[in-house]
Amino acid sequence: MTAGASELASINGTLGSSTSFPASTMHSRTIFRATVAIATALLVSNALAWGKDGHQVVASLAETQLSAKAHAEVDRLLALEPGATLQSISTWADEHRNPATGPWHYVNFPRNTCTYDAARECSDGNCVVGAISKQLEILSSNAPDDARLKALKYVVHFEADVHQPLHTGYADDKGGNAYQLQAFMRGSNLHSFWDSGLIKNLNEDVNVLTKRLAAKRDAPNGTDLNVVHAAEESCKIVGKPGFYPERLVGMDYVERYTPVMEQRLTVAGARLAGLLNRVFR
Repeated sequence: MTAGASELASINGTLGSSTSFPASTMHSRTIFRATVAIATALLVSNALAWGKDGHQVVASLAETQLSAKAHAEVDRLLALEPGATLQSISTWADEHRNPATGPWHYVNFPRNTCTYDAARECSDGNCVVGAISKQLEILSSNAPDDARLKALKYVVHFEADVHQPLHTGYADDKGGNAYQLQAFMRGSNLHSFWDSGLIKNLNEDVNVLTKRLAAKRDAPNGTDLNVVHAAEESCKIVGKPGFYPERLVGMDYVERYTPVMEQRLTVAGARLAGLLNRVFR
């Protein structure tokens, strides 16, 4: 069993610590390609969960799992903006992010627990858990279609957000944003590395990655549509020994956590579809 497969199979177990990337391998062609891809991703990432590619993959995975009725209603709402698709609207919430909506993209837990407490973690519904619930209410209501389309954009985006582990991380380091590191000769932080670095390292087109993940059909708990459970799952990943790498990130960390990242994308897509199927049943 590979390191990545072992890590994925024992996500509730103990993870090994990361080691530095051996300098002697820096000249290999494969590592060079990965270096360029991740370095570029870390430069352009700006703490947007999963980055553009990740959000589009989740939306595309969800679209393939919509019921006929949900598909028709989603298409009807998207028709308000000709040319719009679930994939194209998946990053809308980041593109229109402002100080008022910023807290809707994440939830912060104390380091000693991953048990969600609404009064502590989500005062006035001002976190990703509260935001998903609120937007689902609007989407399920008799609100005007333009309001429901806006709610759809938020749900598509936030359901992906809550499955990015560091959007349910610790308050004291701002979800890994304050955890500085070096990856592939570039300075960055852990949040940005998870947002885009791991995905960019795959060097796969969004559609290719979507098809590969869809073919796996391994979305454990994909039918659990409780957003609190999703947040707690993500937090528990952050809390496992070894999730915080050495300051110089090595390929062992990338190989260990790439399958975990792929599973979170897959589960997010399945759950997003499940939520929309429930709303539009």
